Amino acid sequence: MEPAQLDRTPFADLDRMSPDMFAMLVAALEAMSRHPEIRRVRHAGWEALRPSPGQRLLDAGCGAGDVARELAAAVVPDGEVVALDFSAATLAAARDRDTGGAIRYVTGDVCALDFDDETFDGVWCERVLQHVADAEAAIGELIRVTRTGGRVCLLDTDWASLAFDGVDGALAGTVIDHMHGRLTPRQLDMGRTLRRRLLDHGLQDVTATPVTCYFPDPGSAAVVLPMVNHEVPESTWATPAGLRDEWFSQVDSAGERGDFLAVLTIWAVAGTV
Repeated sequence: MEPAQLDRTPFADLDRMSPDMFAMLVAALEAMSRHPEIRRVRHAGWEALRPSPGQRLLDAGCGAGDVARELAAAVVPDGEVVALDFSAATLAAARDRDTGGAIRYVTGDVCALDFDDETFDGVWCERVLQHVADAEAAIGELIRVTRTGGRVCLLDTDWASLAFDGVDGALAGTVIDHMHGRLTPRQLDMGRTLRRRLLDHGLQDVTATPVTCYFPDPGSAAVVLPMVNHEVPESTWATPAGLRDEWFSQVDSAGERGDFLAVLTIWAVAGTV
């Protein structure tokens, strides 16, 4: 099934990536999942979803499966997690990392889920909606497959909140502008819109938690922010000649001085169907 994905970010067509690029991306996802700031974001989502034993949960856009494995541990005994991703290669990577929990792996499109109405007790969807062309369709589908009284938990990024210090402000702004739609999605404000979207769909008990991720050095930031990661291929930047080198020179200098700073807000929003 072809996903309704935006066509310019690295996540738009994972199954056609070269093996080396795909391996790099999976490694990046795994490193991100271990990052303490992403763990803070996921903790906020976990508190909002409230997974419990015996539930049937959907991880919509499961990536390498790290959250699906945690959810599977939370629903024992008798529960199940369905780990869904549009990429067959990503699902294969998740299966390879399976630790034996009650997880079923399914290829699918979040904008057209192949599940009956009210199939799940809860849904987790993390940093997926920023990449799809029709977030409203996807949210409608996630709500449709959740039973009455179940929870839908959406975690997504507010890329418009990204800011740096310790580097030239104008240069940082130029880099950010060039990265949007290339290394970061075009839908810059997805995170901050999630509360309104769930309210518009009639969900109850809606909670919204903004988590401002704090990166005090380039090494920490590079795990989450592609424009600070030296390993991101230069060919993906598509920036004017010399801009990338100037940017990294300033980033590295700020890191050496100890005054580098980056911040990015990610929202954890949930509601009851």
